[in-house]
Amino acid sequence: MDTATHITMGIALGGIATLDPVVQNDPALFQAVMVGTIIGSQAPDSDTILKLKNNAAYLRNHRGITHSMPAVVLWGIVIANIIHTFVPEVSLLHLWLWTFIAVILHVFVDVFNAYGTQAYRPFTKRWVAYGFINTFDPYIFTLHLAGIGAWLLGAHPGYTWLIIYFIITLYYVKRYLDKKALVKVIQNHFSDVEEVATSPTIKQNEWRIAITTPSHYYVGRAENGHIEIIDQFEKVPLPNHQLIDVAKTDKNIAAFLSFSPVYRWEINLYDDFSEVRFIDLRYRTKEHHYPFVAVVQIDDNMRIMGSYTGWIFSEQKLQQKLVVDPL
Repeated sequence: MDTATHITMGIALGGIATLDPVVQNDPALFQAVMVGTIIGSQAPDSDTILKLKNNAAYLRNHRGITHSMPAVVLWGIVIANIIHTFVPEVSLLHLWLWTFIAVILHVFVDVFNAYGTQAYRPFTKRWVAYGFINTFDPYIFTLHLAGIGAWLLGAHPGYTWLIIYFIITLYYVKRYLDKKALVKVIQNHFSDVEEVATSPTIKQNEWRIAITTPSHYYVGRAENGHIEIIDQFEKVPLPNHQLIDVAKTDKNIAAFLSFSPVYRWEINLYDDFSEVRFIDLRYRTKEHHYPFVAVVQIDDNMRIMGSYTGWIFSEQKLQQKLVVDPL
């Protein structure tokens, strides 16, 4: 989810914590728990700082180890103990419990959008992205704002948030069923579907879809259950080619390939250099553009001149970014 929604979830958990008799009867513990749930709801995204290094480091690691099972346990322990040093008189057990729940909730909700996480590490580094909740969902965020407003107006925080989270749970079930129905329609149309990548939009009835079959990739959108295929690409495996071998040694290309499950590639030959480009097919825009790419330029001596991976919306901006990133 987005940062704002994660913060409101931390506040919501602080409200639910008032149902814990120990928290309810200790104002200092309640304040500590509120701090813990807000920080815990943000902690796994601390890897965002990697953007200051380069896009490759960010792409390869964001929502990776910081969202793994061992990290979830450690976040709760570390945050609770740090807070406890400032208020040693409160119950460390209850402070840790609610902070731990906040961290779990952060990772849990992240697996349902199209970006996903490596939440099952260390058992597998597979990206878990169920793709039926938008990264920013206006309905979920609005419900949290309503809960905060009701709390400020005097509503009981614990019961208020339980009601809101019951509604959100039903909403998740509804979105799961929406995706299930969508995938069934696609499977009825394409008898040889290998995978369907779905990306929900802010609008409830619109989805971006990328379909993988043994021979082709199909890119389209779904609206009100109607599937429209907009682009199709032949599914061509990476060739045994020196340019590809060199490209795969670049950190930007390696990061892209470790993250993107549905992409096409192309090799462009110019007078003084060659370019290898990888294009993620999951994020097509209404302007007929695929903004998530990885590009590397290689000179005639098979040396990397420059590379880039990330979101780009114009060829001019891409060329400006094709510089060698310091390690």
